[in-house]
Amino acid sequence: MENEPKKREAAASPARDRKPEKLQGIRHFLAAAGYSAKGLKAAFRHEAAFRQDLLLVACQALLLFLLPLSLECRLVMLALGGILLAVELLNSALEAVVDLASPQWHELAGRAKDMGSAAVFCLLATLGGGWAMILYKLFIIK
Repeated sequence: MENEPKKREAAASPARDRKPEKLQGIRHFLAAAGYSAKGLKAAFRHEAAFRQDLLLVACQALLLFLLPLSLECRLVMLALGGILLAVELLNSALEAVVDLASPQWHELAGRAKDMGSAAVFCLLATLGGGWAMILYKLFIIK
């Protein structure tokens, strides 16, 4: 009798609680695109750091096309901006999973979150170095 309510709960659980079926071909591609859009929307809605990085990358893109730079320089800096956004998404996903798996503070959970943050910092520092080289080339070397 004890298991009866659990069985009823399991039977009554909505379909969204089940793992989706494996898709192949174009259906897989379209489903993956939908999941990606859902992830971007969630990051934009719930993650201030993602919104800040997105603004930074948008401003950077504008500056890259206003300044007299080579195509290669523009592409490298745009690629770094895209990588920054990807790493920020991974960091946010890592933090969400850590918070779910370890609601209480734990040293390993804190370490994992700190490492994710450090990965974002490394990319921000790389972008900063790229901009330092660009500004040096434009205004110091001429």
